Amino acid sequence: MKPDPFDRNCGSRKVLDRIGDRWSVLVVLTLADGQRRYGDLAERIDGISQKMLTQTLRGLERDGIVTRTVHASVPPRVDYALTELGRSLLDLVAGLEAWATGHLAEVEAARARYDAR
Repeated sequence: MKPDPFDRNCGSRKVLDRIGDRWSVLVVLTLADGQRRYGDLAERIDGISQKMLTQTLRGLERDGIVTRTVHASVPPRVDYALTELGRSLLDLVAGLEAWATGHLAEVEAARARYDAR
């Protein structure tokens, strides 16, 4: 059977949910330049709670997009990095970022017009 994201029972919909989530997009973008520690991710992604960052990282790790490496040190050090599969998302999420930043003024103007009605 061919994957169909419009079918609620198809696993491809869950994949879209994961990679379309705002926190997942921001984590992938943050890891684009290489591995980062948890604290670095939390610092870079303004507004994300510890709980949401942890849940997002676990979901991305479960889906094979991110790796988690624990280093035996005191205090313990944990690094996150994109897998090869995760790196294959970079063009897609970078395109979303470019579109969002490039069209921000137009979107804000449309919102203002809509809200004025």
